[in-house]
Amino acid sequence: MTNPRQLAFIALRDVHKGAYADVALDRVLQKVNLPDNDRRLLTELVYGSVRRQRTLDTLIDQLAKKKSHQQPPDLRTILHLGFYQLRYQQRIPASAAVNTTVQLAKENGFSGLTGFVNGLLRQYLRKAGVQESRGAEEKNSLLLPHSPLPTPHSPIPHFDPLQLPENPVERLGILHSFPDWMIQVWLEQLDFSETEQLCEWMNQSPTIDLRINPLCTSIEEVEAALQSAGVLVRRIPHLPQALRLIGSAGSIQKLPGFKEGWWTVQDSSAQLVSHLLDPQPGEVVIDVCAAPGGKTTHIAELMADKGKIWACDRTSSRLRKLQENSQRLNLQSIQIYTGDSRHFKQFQNTADRVLLDAPCSGLGTMHRHADARWRQTPESVRELSVLQKELLTHTSTFVKPGGVLVYATCTLHPAENEEVISAFLAESPDWQIESAKGVELPDFAHSTPQGWFKVWPHRQDMDGFFMVRLRKTNNSE
Repeated sequence: MTNPRQLAFIALRDVHKGAYADVALDRVLQKVNLPDNDRRLLTELVYGSVRRQRTLDTLIDQLAKKKSHQQPPDLRTILHLGFYQLRYQQRIPASAAVNTTVQLAKENGFSGLTGFVNGLLRQYLRKAGVQESRGAEEKNSLLLPHSPLPTPHSPIPHFDPLQLPENPVERLGILHSFPDWMIQVWLEQLDFSETEQLCEWMNQSPTIDLRINPLCTSIEEVEAALQSAGVLVRRIPHLPQALRLIGSAGSIQKLPGFKEGWWTVQDSSAQLVSHLLDPQPGEVVIDVCAAPGGKTTHIAELMADKGKIWACDRTSSRLRKLQENSQRLNLQSIQIYTGDSRHFKQFQNTADRVLLDAPCSGLGTMHRHADARWRQTPESVRELSVLQKELLTHTSTFVKPGGVLVYATCTLHPAENEEVISAFLAESPDWQIESAKGVELPDFAHSTPQGWFKVWPHRQDMDGFFMVRLRKTNNSE
């Protein structure tokens, strides 16, 4: 079977039964050998349909007699694929989107409902003013997903079949496909316009950043090798090891320098964290939630692989990935320790620096994890904030007097960030926030008045991150 739409249906059916989107997609990809174009289409259809699930369900709710949750689950999945192509895939002619979706219904047990599927998709096109037979050119002339988006008070454009409520939270949630509670969290920190920009950014396909290993190569050498292989890259200001891939690069493992350990994949904002920690050669550093090891290996590179890094994590399978990466990068200073860092006693007062890259809701990286927006809830965030406070309280005891701890998350939820740090400082008089004076960071990374750093994706075009550098005062015991 090599039909990318049928394969997308199989993967999405698994997602709707509870599988992670990346796992379900990978499972399907491993069984077939698709040409690059079909592989890209399959990936786009799966991730896009998962991301836009709320919008696609709302279209079914508004256009069909039965609501989306009343449809047979597999039929709902097929309708998602059809509507996703019509609404978000400008390069696919409307006729192809409709016909292939009708065919999917026929081949997957819904022969008797092909008329319904056909009629529903054509109804969308009629309301959008698309002449289905005129195909992609007509669609491209429409402003559907790329039009200037309506403000809470502006009328809904007549060419958009999606009806939006006036309430700004629901409006953004339906239009950009996020749960209301998540929109609310952002609107409490940003205005409507910026919240909308953040939503749009999170719905883009993610970029891939590389981190050059300066112990065995230079950024110039990697640039030259990639360019000679026809891969376009650009540097990221103030991040001396960062290169961003531009366009499609194919299989990462096949790119020049991967096997030789010249570089590893790591988003720019994640690279900022280790620079904020600023580890020095010869020090003892503990990375308390280390797997899969992106920041651990970066710390080793910044220390010139001299000193000792304890890489701790409770998941041994994820630690194996760390071990593979450190071997590929030819790093010797990393020692692996399996277990829950909240229960370690042996590290008390032993570390010059500790990195707590805490388990979090990942709300800053949802463009990479298509289903994260549907998996997290206000309750899961509350549970994570309890875990984060426990980890911070205990692992702070690992730091020597005068030492440094960096707390970081890839979420944008204050309950996991500012509130965790404020609670810790209120209970820990021997700790204080320290500025990053002397550490070269990008201009935008200047800290807030409170002293912590927050990377907003739509402003900086990189993953959302929170990070703060804490110093244990010399008079602490």
